[in-house]
Amino acid sequence: MDPQTQQQRIPGQRPPQQPIGGGGGPLSGLMPLGFFFAAAFTAIVMSSASTSKISLTILHQVPEGHVGVYWRGGALLKTITDPGFHWKLPLVTHYEPIQVTLQTDQVRDIPCGTKGGVMINFNRVEVVNRLRKDFVHDTLLNYGVHYDKTWIYDKIHHEINQFCSSHSLQQVYIDLFDQIDERMKDALQGDCTRYAPGIEIISVRVTKPNIPESIRQNYEQMEEERTKALIAMEKQKVAEKEAETQKKIAISEAEKNAYVSKIIMEQKLTEKESSRRQQQIDNEMNLAREKSFADAYYYRLIKEAEANSFKLTPQYLELRFIEAIANDTKIYFGDKIPNMFFDQKLLGHFLERVPRSSQQSEA
Repeated sequence: MDPQTQQQRIPGQRPPQQPIGGGGGPLSGLMPLGFFFAAAFTAIVMSSASTSKISLTILHQVPEGHVGVYWRGGALLKTITDPGFHWKLPLVTHYEPIQVTLQTDQVRDIPCGTKGGVMINFNRVEVVNRLRKDFVHDTLLNYGVHYDKTWIYDKIHHEINQFCSSHSLQQVYIDLFDQIDERMKDALQGDCTRYAPGIEIISVRVTKPNIPESIRQNYEQMEEERTKALIAMEKQKVAEKEAETQKKIAISEAEKNAYVSKIIMEQKLTEKESSRRQQQIDNEMNLAREKSFADAYYYRLIKEAEANSFKLTPQYLELRFIEAIANDTKIYFGDKIPNMFFDQKLLGHFLERVPRSSQQSEA
């Protein structure tokens, strides 16, 4: 509708009112576009709640166990943030989370040649390491975000090849295999301490390398023979232990029997000694008793002799003579009787001799 037509009004009709806000000018078409940009900006800001490192984000999150490191215009800043939410300038400041807790880097497929020219391959080498928080800025300034590629991945390849080239397959695969972990750890830590002191090597775990199949079969056969020999040796040791045990049991039994025999012998000797002492005491008692009896008998005889000496008087002897003759029951008949009974002279001589003989015996 042109302006002339707008000027023609119908009688009695009110003119249309203009909308508040200036009407439908050229600014009214920009409002949807403004809403669109506002929504896009809001989406960009809200997307910064994740760990995304897009340079358009304003709010970003540093996860636990990490620190935030920032670059502005490609230059590393000294600002280091702790875990949590932080602000940065979009399109100007770049952010990277750097782990400062223990982490395990796995280095895979490490080929190397031994001193004898045999090619072997280590499937995996695990390196437990940690970047110290105080050295994050210096380490990243010198070696970048991928510092572990220089000092762990590449260094492991170098040290493994150095070790293999100076040792034979027997040493690498069997004799010195238990020392590879410590040697790798010491080698890595030595260079890191010298050139990158912020990197701390905790431990290194090296898997058994892959060797050619023919050599592996030989080693397996050798190990089988060695196992058989060890089993035979262990059986021999067991047999020796059993023999030693039987020997100790026999010795213990013999010692026990000898000890019992000794106790029994000592008991018998004690009994014999007791019997001997008892017999000795009995003998001493008998001797004392017999001696006492002998002394008593001797004393009795002495006293009887003394008593008899007092009895040997002519009157007593005559009395005993008469009693002896009187006790004789024999009676003699005949013209001639023996003179002994009536010879008073013979009797008188006998009585005279008896006192004389008693006096001589006393003298």
